[in-house]
Amino acid sequence: MRCFWVISGKKLAVGAAIVTGICVTAHAFFGGSSAISTSAAKRDLPIYSVERKEKVCALTFDAAWGNEDTEQLIEILGAEDIRATFFVVGEWVEKYPESVKQLSDAGHEVMNHSSTHPHMTQLSPAGMIEEVQGCNDKIEKITGNRPMLFRPPFGDYNDTVVSTLRGEHMYCIQWDVDSLDWKDPAPSEIVRRVVQNARNGSIILFHNAAKNTPAALPDVIAGLKQKGFTFVPVSELIYRDHYTMDHTGRQIPDAGGNGST
Repeated sequence: MRCFWVISGKKLAVGAAIVTGICVTAHAFFGGSSAISTSAAKRDLPIYSVERKEKVCALTFDAAWGNEDTEQLIEILGAEDIRATFFVVGEWVEKYPESVKQLSDAGHEVMNHSSTHPHMTQLSPAGMIEEVQGCNDKIEKITGNRPMLFRPPFGDYNDTVVSTLRGEHMYCIQWDVDSLDWKDPAPSEIVRRVVQNARNGSIILFHNAAKNTPAALPDVIAGLKQKGFTFVPVSELIYRDHYTMDHTGRQIPDAGGNGST
């Protein structure tokens, strides 16, 4: 047996009014799609990559645990006359101060990866500052240079992390090309991932003490050079001012290319 609802014109009009009222109320409550988009656009993002006309990229290495291949990485980069950026944990600095000095003496940037490698989003702003400035003190004591770049451990950040670091006159740095070397893929897979995905202004992530990074790195560099890339440390890649950030965390210089590096 089938049942049918018969709705009079009056009831239909009332129903339509109710539905319209609900939609208007919902729009007012949530701010509408434009408001939601605006809110999303206002997220405080770290720098994942940089809009650059030139085929230039930055090689970065996170140093938090072992130290067995640091000298080898320095040798490989030195043979290619490449300066990279090493984000180091304060505890690693304490454990391997000679490596920190070697990196700095070789012309590489030694930047901040926190003091103890915590999830920064679980800390108060005061705790974030303590983590960062404690590591800065340790690096500056050895290299004579105080870091102005910070990479959050685990890539873990929120608006508060980014804004708190900005208040300390530091830039939060992520990456747009991940070698995934910490998963110990074959060297050829590391090379494929990096060379295939790099673009102008890319920030490329490696780790020291990763099993196959030293074996892959020469071919990564060769592959990128073959595509026309040159290499600079992150501080020379990013814009310090006169820029905006898109929704992917890519720095875009002001109209007319007026970003200052």
